[in-house]
Amino acid sequence: MATLFIADRALVAGVARGETAVLEAGGAIAAVGDPHEVAALPEAADAAVVRWRRKAMVPGTVNAHNHSFQSLLRGIGDDLPFLVWRDRALYRYSPRLDADGMATAALFAFGEMLLHGVTTVCDFYYINAGGNEHATATIEAARRLGIRVVLARCFYDWEGAPAAYRETVPQAVANFQALFARHHDRERRLVSVQPAPHSQHGATPAMIEAGAGCARDAGVPWHIHLAEEKYQVDQSLERFGARPLHAVAGLDVDVATMNVVHACWFDEGERALLAERGGRLAYCPGSNMFLGDGITDVVDLVARGVPIGLGTDGGCSNNRVSVFDEMRTCALLQKVARTDGQAITAEAAWTMGTTGGGRLLDLPVGDLAPGLRCDLVAVDLDDPSLWPEQALAKNLVYALSSRAVTDVVVDGDVVVADRRLTRVPHDEIQERVRLLTSDWRRDEEPGG
Repeated sequence: MATLFIADRALVAGVARGETAVLEAGGAIAAVGDPHEVAALPEAADAAVVRWRRKAMVPGTVNAHNHSFQSLLRGIGDDLPFLVWRDRALYRYSPRLDADGMATAALFAFGEMLLHGVTTVCDFYYINAGGNEHATATIEAARRLGIRVVLARCFYDWEGAPAAYRETVPQAVANFQALFARHHDRERRLVSVQPAPHSQHGATPAMIEAGAGCARDAGVPWHIHLAEEKYQVDQSLERFGARPLHAVAGLDVDVATMNVVHACWFDEGERALLAERGGRLAYCPGSNMFLGDGITDVVDLVARGVPIGLGTDGGCSNNRVSVFDEMRTCALLQKVARTDGQAITAEAAWTMGTTGGGRLLDLPVGDLAPGLRCDLVAVDLDDPSLWPEQALAKNLVYALSSRAVTDVVVDGDVVVADRRLTRVPHDEIQERVRLLTSDWRRDEEPGG
């Protein structure tokens, strides 16, 4: 059965409009336009009607990079140096998680994202424990909530990491292929499976090539962390005699299907190479600031035509999971880095958090247009953060409060209504998180 969504205002292709209708059929957008005209279409004859009064209808946002399990670690490693954070929080607690713990983490992280207007998330997933049970539990949690998920299955073989992270190259390839065959959805695209060699320090060159090869065989993008911290550039120069992107691009990989995550320390040559070879960037400004990583030169990458999406990164290296937040942070960080208040506009940041993310993940999402999947967010025009109603796109990026997000639709299904998840009780998620983390502790530093 089709559904007709009608709101008093809308943002279509980044442009604010008055009263607008979106007709959904089979999870896709069939028509967008004047409510009377759309309602008169034959396809709308028996459609259910959802009327959002005093609300604006906008595309769902796309979280291009996240680690769902890390939401459980909030507060444990905050304000610590990166390597101390890694050892005291990440490596200490994450190996304890079994499949049920992973499901709890996913319900927590993805549920909170939905409440913030995220309709698609790429979960860069590396606690595989030698198989696919954990990843499957995460996918099933996403299905239960109704969020669109890309499971970016990690390829990881650094011996210094916990055993639950590591696999051999043949194991990683076989496990990826099995997960892809079981879960990758080519029709509604609610679940996608894509390979993700962790990084230069987390994956050997052979492992990186294996992940990129799986992407080539499956016809999907692949993901890799690169140049997040300056020491990683120094390590690459010492180990491979080249800066991170040059070293990876010199392997048997397709840069045109590669999503680089972070790239804080890319130099001009690497930025040029990324553009020339058709690579893309998943930019995580909030996380980069939280960890003191550095500032990716997004202004230069935009000028070179590099596609960019926005990611929140993990919940313990940012502590927020809102792409609306990342839009604002992206624009402000680039402005201050350039000492130029016009370095990045609100509209450019909006594109990164919507259609930009869709492009990175090879998904037909991020706007209100026929043929795209029907992922919508309704925001409350009576919330003070959206007053006055003169510049909807700029208000959404610079002023929006999370309390203004009232309703969320994924693939035509209402998954948040009146600020509450519709499929999984809030109390259930809260209790699962409480029980799971009841004995987790932060080692306090002086002044911590």
